Amino acid sequence: MKKVKYFYNTQTLKYEKLVVSLKVKILRIIGFLSAAIVTGILFLSVAYRFLDSPKEKLLRRDIDNMKEEYAVLKGRMLELKKDMDELQHRDNDIYRVVFEAAPIPDSIRAGFPDRDEEIQKLLAQPNGEVIASAAKVLTELTNRVRIQEKSYAEIDNLVKNKTKMLASIPAIQPVANKDLDRIASGYGYRIDPIYKTMKFHSGLDFTAPAGTPIYATGDGTIEEASLSDVGYGNHVVVNHGYGYKSLYGHMLRMKVKRGQSVKRGDVLGWVGSTGKSTGPHCHYEVVKNGVKVDPVYFFYNDLTPEQFDRMLKIARSGNQSFD
Repeated sequence: MKKVKYFYNTQTLKYEKLVVSLKVKILRIIGFLSAAIVTGILFLSVAYRFLDSPKEKLLRRDIDNMKEEYAVLKGRMLELKKDMDELQHRDNDIYRVVFEAAPIPDSIRAGFPDRDEEIQKLLAQPNGEVIASAAKVLTELTNRVRIQEKSYAEIDNLVKNKTKMLASIPAIQPVANKDLDRIASGYGYRIDPIYKTMKFHSGLDFTAPAGTPIYATGDGTIEEASLSDVGYGNHVVVNHGYGYKSLYGHMLRMKVKRGQSVKRGDVLGWVGSTGKSTGPHCHYEVVKNGVKVDPVYFFYNDLTPEQFDRMLKIARSGNQSFD
């Protein structure tokens, strides 16, 4: 039942029925609707600002997944770059040195990936920073691979034209070491076995029973075959030509004499402990253009890549030398 409202009329001193005009009703309805619309707009603006729609939630989830995948991809690219750096190190500091080829500067290997126009185009795209970062790394890696392929092709030509040189350069271990268990000390700063202080060790120490054969690591001529009770003890120096020499120290006795020609694999003498030595071993050095270099990079004829990596780890351990 509809309620009837009354009001007290002070003029007639009577209660009279309250009658609302159509105009007032319309105004009230318009006011109510306006308030409702304004409230709805405010609510929607707050909701759109702080709450995601189902489509936005899906897009946000896709973006998060994309960022996670990009992080994994970037990690793999960095690992690939690390492997490429090792290949470049071997190429510049070993292979190209061996064949007397000029090293390739890193600026040429990396190329010029920061081309402004290309990067700006990528930055203009959605998630441009992510795309540009990935593109930069991939561009640099692509260029490095291309330059490395050209370098290896150049080295291959050098190999074909330098057969004699390859036979002369030290390329095998001086003692039989199939299981890689005879390297006692590597190239670099090591503890001196007598003075117990850090001293630069300019070669590799191969432990072996006294009387174990010592082999020439490359073709050459015996430059020195000396008997001594100090320093390297009884030792042999082979001049391989092309700026290379090799030294074999602490021999029990020698089989060769000065001026004699030798081939790679010929027996030079036998392991001993003469001179400054704390036990039977062969101290082995490689000299390039008058500078003693790390011999571990000159065993490529009798080591697989896996064995080479293992030998690197053994040779780099900071242990005590034998001389």
